[in-house]
Amino acid sequence: MKKLKTLFYAIAFVGALTSCSDTLDLAPEDYYASGNYWKTQAQFEGFMVGMHNSLRGDYSNVFVLGEARGGTQKFGTSTMSTSLNYSSPIKNNAFTKDQTGVGGWASYYGRILQVNLFIQKAEAATAAVLPDAAKNYLLGQAYGLRAYYYFQLYKTFGGVPIVTEPKPTTTSDPTKLSTARSTPKQTLDFVKQDVEKSEQYFSSDNFTLKSRRAMWSRAATLVLKGDVYLWSAKVAVGDQAPTDVSGDLTKAENALLAVKNSGKFGLLSKFEDVFSTSNKGNNEIIFAIRFADGEATNNAAEFLYQDAVFLNQYIGYNGKVMKDTLNLKGTGGVFRNEYKFELFASYDNADTRKRATFLDYYKVANGDTTVRAVVLRKFVGSINTTNNRVYDSDIPVYRYADVLLLLAEIANKKGEDPSGYINDIRKRAYGPTFPVYTNGTFEENELAILKERDKEFVWEGKRWYDLRRMQNAAGKPLAFAAAANYPATAPVLLETETHKLLWPIDVNTLNADPLLKDQQNPGY
Repeated sequence: MKKLKTLFYAIAFVGALTSCSDTLDLAPEDYYASGNYWKTQAQFEGFMVGMHNSLRGDYSNVFVLGEARGGTQKFGTSTMSTSLNYSSPIKNNAFTKDQTGVGGWASYYGRILQVNLFIQKAEAATAAVLPDAAKNYLLGQAYGLRAYYYFQLYKTFGGVPIVTEPKPTTTSDPTKLSTARSTPKQTLDFVKQDVEKSEQYFSSDNFTLKSRRAMWSRAATLVLKGDVYLWSAKVAVGDQAPTDVSGDLTKAENALLAVKNSGKFGLLSKFEDVFSTSNKGNNEIIFAIRFADGEATNNAAEFLYQDAVFLNQYIGYNGKVMKDTLNLKGTGGVFRNEYKFELFASYDNADTRKRATFLDYYKVANGDTTVRAVVLRKFVGSINTTNNRVYDSDIPVYRYADVLLLLAEIANKKGEDPSGYINDIRKRAYGPTFPVYTNGTFEENELAILKERDKEFVWEGKRWYDLRRMQNAAGKPLAFAAAANYPATAPVLLETETHKLLWPIDVNTLNADPLLKDQQNPGY
C-alpha cells in the first residue's frame, strides 16, 4: 500500500516552492510548524502551490478511476504484444473483495489532510498576516480542492470517512484515520457544503485565472458544482437518492451558465489547439493539471508506440509504411494502455477530432487487413530546447466543451431540447458542414451526448463517470447499455453486476481500522 508523507514533511516540501529568498526553519518537534510558518501571505500562497503540486500527483487517478474501466480500453495483451496495465480487475471490471484495483482510498487522504491543515490555519489567520481579499480567494481554492477530492471518493466508493481536521500521525498511514465511514448521503451532502463554502469565499471574485489556469478558481468551483448537482439529480448510491431532481438540476444549470456567461471561456476554433503545449491556458481551459519540462511530465508515453515493435512494421491509413510519424525520437515507452479501435472507428472521417486524438495503423497480409489499431496522439507533448520529446501536455480537469455537454445533459433530463449544445460541439469538430443533430427521445439524446463526450474527452478521465451518471429511458445507468459500449454488442457491466458500480474497498484498509470493520461495499 502506498504510504503518505506526514504533514510536517508536506510543509517542508511546500516551503521549497516559495520564493528563493525565504529561508524556512521548521521545528521538527512541531508537525504544524506553528512557531515558524503561517506568518506571511507568501507562506500561505506557497503552501497553496504545494497543494496543487500534490494534486498533480493525483493525475493518474483521473484516468484509473474515471476512465480505464469505461469500456474504451483493451486489456490483456496489446496489439504490439505488450502486457497492458490495469487489465484486471480494472479494465475488465473483474472486481472482488480481494481484487480491488486500488488501495488505501486511492491515496486521497494524504492530500485531504494537507487541505485541512491549510483551512485551519487560513481561517485562524489575522488580517495583518492574511488580508481579507487574499484570505477569501485562498479559502475559496482550498474548499474547492477538498470538495473535488471528496467527490472523487464519493463517485468511486460511495460513503467514505469524512475527515475535516489535519490529523497528523507518526505513521502517515491513510488506513488509520480513526474515523467511521459516513453514508453516501452524508458524503455527498458534505461535498455540497464544501462547494457552497468555496463559492461563498469566491463571491467577490470576477473569474480570476492564475498560472495559465492551472490553479483552482471560482470557475472550477462552479463547474464542480454543476457536476455535483447533476449527479445528485440522477445517481442513486445507497441512502443517497435523487429526491429533489428539479432543484438539483436548477442549481447545476445555474452554476454552469454562470461560467458560460462570464465571457472568459469559449471553444477554440480548432480542436487540436486546445491541447497544444504552445497554447496552454487557452480560453477553452477552465482548470488543468500542469506539466512542464524540467518540472514534471506525464505518462503519455505508455499510450504510444515503442520503436522496436512499431517502426517499419505497420502501414498508415494512406498505405505508407509507418515511420516515426509522431516524432517521438525514441521516447515512446512500453505500450501499456491501448484504446479500442472501435472507438476510433466511431468517428466520421470528417470529424477533426479523429486524427487529432489518435494515430491509426494497420497490417495487411494477402490482401486482408489483419491488424487495425491506434495509439494516442492527443497529449503527445513537445520538443524541448535540447531537441528531445517531452510529455509536458497539461491534462484538463474541466474545459468549456464539458460545460456545454453538461448543459445538454441537464436540458435532456429536464425534458428540453439539448440539440443546440450538441451542435455547438459538432460545429467545432466538423466545421460549417457539420451533421446537425435534431432533438430525439430522452434515450436518443442521452446516447448522442455520451458519444460526443466519448469523442471529446479521451484521456481526460470522464468516460466511466459518464456511464455511471447517464441513463436510459428507464433511468438505469448506461454502464448496462450495449449501445453505449465499444463494440456495441455487450454492455460494460451486466445487470447482475450492479454492485460493481462502486469499487470494493481493499481488505488492508478495512482491517487496519476497527471503525471500518465489516464496512465493505455491498455485493463484495
